Amino acid sequence: MAALAVTSAPAATWAVPHVARAVTTVPQLLTAGLQDPIGSTVGPDGALYVPEGAIGRISRIDPATGARTTFASGLPPKIIPVGGVMDVAFLGGTAYALVTLVGPEFGGSAVDGVYRIDGPSTFTVIADLGTWSRQHPPTTTFFIPTGVQFAMLPYRGAFLVTDGHHNRVLRVTLGGDITQVQTYEDVVPTGMTSRGGQVYLTLAGPVPHLPENGRVVTFGASFTPATDVASGARLAVDVKFGPASTLYVLSQGYFVPGHPEGSPAEPDSGALFRFAAGGSMTSIASGLDRPVSFQIIGRTAYVVTLGGEVWSLRL
Repeated sequence: MAALAVTSAPAATWAVPHVARAVTTVPQLLTAGLQDPIGSTVGPDGALYVPEGAIGRISRIDPATGARTTFASGLPPKIIPVGGVMDVAFLGGTAYALVTLVGPEFGGSAVDGVYRIDGPSTFTVIADLGTWSRQHPPTTTFFIPTGVQFAMLPYRGAFLVTDGHHNRVLRVTLGGDITQVQTYEDVVPTGMTSRGGQVYLTLAGPVPHLPENGRVVTFGASFTPATDVASGARLAVDVKFGPASTLYVLSQGYFVPGHPEGSPAEPDSGALFRFAAGGSMTSIASGLDRPVSFQIIGRTAYVVTLGGEVWSLRL
């Protein structure tokens, strides 16, 4: 059964296994106080934009100072422990938000889908992912008909959207057309990036999210089946390219066996990994507290955590 380790849960008394690493950077706290963030992006102005699922807000964060202002508000907030505004992305200078788990199945009345941000408190739904998902169920086992959309990526004039519960990637046009372009077994697709026409996608793997199942795969514009790039990051949630085209992967950390599907990793067990040619892996920062996404600006990575913090790491 697919799961997403993003919901809040009490910490368990458990010995987190040691992860071999060569730490080369010390995280610095940039800002705190965000309310249930998951995704993030870099805007056209070079600032960080982070959605806050608990309150239906997207915050703009100055990467130099950590100063935070409201970019957009009034979006559907979460109803259950996870959901609401999950991610934000810019296409053609316009911001779009990804909203999930806010429909009637959970006592809400909003649309699970992609929203165009028209103003500080106005928006338009351009694609109803919830209705489409109900009408096009996946081949894998599921219990949420609308799916759990996790991340969105601008790609060739449209968006790619991962569904970590339905185990697939959807293509969403600005006109609202939705097609399935990648489908998987129970591997839990999460974050994405692109480079040179190729899409790079992290797979968290099935519960209990073992390191060998935390993978990065790639596919191109023809959407042929994805091929493996690297593996070894526990509960992989995001991927980005940094300086010198180096690939970095974010691991949320150690998932306690027996915890319910959708539970987060153990506190302070997350890490940022650097991958080298041939798929070898080095942890460059460990002890991150349940990270959920990250961005790279210049030689600095900005890691968003489930606890509402953003940390900067010099690469």
